[in-house]
Amino acid sequence: MNAAAASRSRAMVLYAPHTALRLEERAIPQPGPGQVLLRVQACGVCRTDLHVVDGELTEPVLPLVPGHEIVGTVVECGPGVSRFEPGARLGVPWLGATCGTCSYCVTGRENLCDQPTFTGYTRDGGYAQHVVADARYCFTLPDDLDDTHAAPLLCAGLIGYRSLRMAADAHRVGIYGFGAAAHLIAQVAAWQGRELYAFTKPGDAAGQAFARSLGCRWSGDSTSAPPVLLDAALIFAPVGALVPAALQATRKGGVVVCAGIHMSDIPAMPYRWLWGERSIRSVANLTRADGEEFLALAAQVPVSTTVEVFPLERANEALSAVRTGRINGAAVLDCR
Repeated sequence: MNAAAASRSRAMVLYAPHTALRLEERAIPQPGPGQVLLRVQACGVCRTDLHVVDGELTEPVLPLVPGHEIVGTVVECGPGVSRFEPGARLGVPWLGATCGTCSYCVTGRENLCDQPTFTGYTRDGGYAQHVVADARYCFTLPDDLDDTHAAPLLCAGLIGYRSLRMAADAHRVGIYGFGAAAHLIAQVAAWQGRELYAFTKPGDAAGQAFARSLGCRWSGDSTSAPPVLLDAALIFAPVGALVPAALQATRKGGVVVCAGIHMSDIPAMPYRWLWGERSIRSVANLTRADGEEFLALAAQVPVSTTVEVFPLERANEALSAVRTGRINGAAVLDCR
C-alpha cells in the first residue's frame, strides 16, 4: 500500500436527509487535544441513525458520517490523553461530549447537558474505517465479547439499561418493540428475576418467539392486552399510539417509560387512563455512569447479543432492514 492510500479511510456519508449514504474515501482524521483516533472494527446500526437519515432529527451537521455504537482500537492519542494507549479497544457511544459546566452537568445529569455533542449527529460517527472521539467519553469493553457483538451494547444496551432503571423495582415489566434494545435489556431484567411481557408488531410471530426465547413469560402483538396488569412498561418502538395502550396495560401507580429519542405524536386519550398515579417518563441520552454500570452488569449476566452483520458499504441495506423491522436483534456494520 502506498503512502497516499494509507492516509485515506472509507466512510459512508450522509449529504441530505431522505437520501442514501454515499461511500467515499476521505483523509484519515487527526486527533486533537483530549481525543483519540480509533480504527473502527464494528459499528451498530441504531434506530436513532434512521431518525437522522430520515430527517426526524432535524439538526445534523452535514455532511455527516452516522453511527454511534462504535467499537475500535486506538491508533493515536492526541495531546493530553493519558487514560488510553495505542492498541486499547474502546467503545464510543451517542454522547460525544458535554460542557461540564451547566446546571445539569454539575449535578450528575450530563445526559441533559445544554451544550452537548453527539456522535454520528453533530460530529462524525462510526460508519467509517476511522473516527476521532473525546477520550473522556469512551468506554473500555468486556474482553469476552467480540467487536460485532459488543457494538450494540453502546446504545441499544445503554438506553435499555437507563429505561429499566426508570422502572425502579417493577416486577411485571412490559416491553413494546422487541428490537435491539429490548433483546438486550430483557436478558438483564430476566436475570434480575422480573416477569417480562413482550409486545411486537401485529403478525410478527418470529419476533414473539424470539422474545420468549430470551425469557419473556408472554409475547403478543402491540394491540393485545397482557394476561396481567403491568407494574411498568418500556416503549422502544417510536410509535406514540403505544403510550395510551401501555397506560391501559399498567396498574395504578405504574410507570410508562418512553425510551426513544424520537416518537410520533401521542394521540389524545381519556384522563382516566393516566389517573391512578400512573406516570409517563422519557429517557434522554445517557451518562458515563450509565455506561460503566451497564457494561459491568452485561459481563456479569452475561448479556448475549444477536446480530446480523453487514459490510460497511452495505450500510444503506442495513438501515433499510432496521427500518422495516426485518432484524431480530441488532444490525452491525463490519468496518474492517
